[in-house]
Amino acid sequence: MLVVQHEDKAPPGLLLPWLERSGLTCEVLPAHEGYAVPAALNGHAALVVLGGSMSATDDRDHRWLLPTRALITAAVVGGVPFLGVCLGHQLATVALGGEVAPHPGGRTRGLLPWSPTPAGRVDPLMQVLDDGDELLHWNGDVITRLPESAQVLAHAPDGTVQAVRFGPRAWGVQFHPEVDADLVVGWAEGREPEAELEALHTLRARQDELHPAWERLLRRFGDLATAPDALPA
Repeated sequence: MLVVQHEDKAPPGLLLPWLERSGLTCEVLPAHEGYAVPAALNGHAALVVLGGSMSATDDRDHRWLLPTRALITAAVVGGVPFLGVCLGHQLATVALGGEVAPHPGGRTRGLLPWSPTPAGRVDPLMQVLDDGDELLHWNGDVITRLPESAQVLAHAPDGTVQAVRFGPRAWGVQFHPEVDADLVVGWAEGREPEAELEALHTLRARQDELHPAWERLLRRFGDLATAPDALPA
């Protein structure tokens, strides 16, 4: 599995050990360090694109975003299992013809409940989450227009898109199932100190309670990636 990383402070975190328990070997590509994003997923069973503090169309300052969007498109069109996390979810949206923009209500920091649509409750990936499972959101941008092929699987309490199915084998989530408090401490930059510190303290106090649901989600993606014939092409 190829994992595209955008920043030192946004590594794969718990995604690696959890996916490896599903029998997957993960290759991390630190695109921000100048490593070339490939045009195709030759030999990789799946693609995960992680989060980052940049916007999904910030190509001028982050030149790897354009080839990353192209790689996402190739994965979705080619039926390769794909998961986009936060920025990765937004990159997929733009790559497939949708739009993202700054959240009109400002940045989101903290735990929000899983609120699935009827499709989300029966989705082969998302069905492992229970209504009300709390998920860490840490984002400034949101989806404002979905790609034509996309299906909303969950909404955040404010109505913004929480999870999407972009294709038969492709998903995006606005939240971060891969993190723990030690990772998130690097994100608390002081832009919204009260919200950031509250979110960090809550995560540190409750992560042992929260992580089982997050692990179920990522391991389920790993299981689907290792048995793609279980999904339609």
